[in-house]
Amino acid sequence: MDGPAEIDPKLLEILVCPLTKAPLRYDREARELISDEAGLAYPIRDGIPIMLVDEARPLRDDENPAKSLPPPQS
Repeated sequence: MDGPAEIDPKLLEILVCPLTKAPLRYDREARELISDEAGLAYPIRDGIPIMLVDEARPLRDDENPAKSLPPPQS
């Protein structure tokens, strides 16, 4: 494979995390769809997003912007 595969922007608009139903963001270099809310990265293999929780890998703390934000104050 020459370089990172692209994902159709229209597909990205309709895909959501199967666990949380939250939107996903595309990590081009890692070839993954990231669910910040669930803390999971779903792989893209041969251009096909693998949207199975069992196939996703947990995000490291430094990969998840939601975990690096301070807790909301009341």
